[in-house]
Amino acid sequence: MTTSRSSHRGLVRVFTQRFSSTPRGARLARQLALVELHDWGVAEGTEQADGAGLVIAELAANAVAHGRLPGRDFELRLTLLGGVVRVEVSDARRERRPVVRPHAYGAESGYGLRLVDGLASDWGVVDRVVGKTVWAEIGARRVPRPDRG
Repeated sequence: MTTSRSSHRGLVRVFTQRFSSTPRGARLARQLALVELHDWGVAEGTEQADGAGLVIAELAANAVAHGRLPGRDFELRLTLLGGVVRVEVSDARRERRPVVRPHAYGAESGYGLRLVDGLASDWGVVDRVVGKTVWAEIGARRVPRPDRG
């Protein structure tokens, strides 16, 4: 018996994987996540898939650049429920919290979280027993958050 993708819309889809805290691990996280999203019916080239890919790339790169501890991996968790993709990236550095920086003319870095803030309907940070998780949701209606720069 075959089942159409539309009959799976009420299902919760979850993908969790640990990656090495290296630039290569961050690239692999994005690539595998996009394959998983495609398998879930979030087609490549759509606004949601492209947005999720950029958010995953940025959060994974931040985990490698700012959340890395020697010998510790970072974890990517994707959840799809009700048409909303939730991206969670966990690293080992609780004390290094992500902050959206104000626009700085000519700056060569510091724009990644501005992208996340613009693409995600909502995002935030939660502490873990070891480290923190930065999460973002793509596909839901945008929630205004005045506390972000």
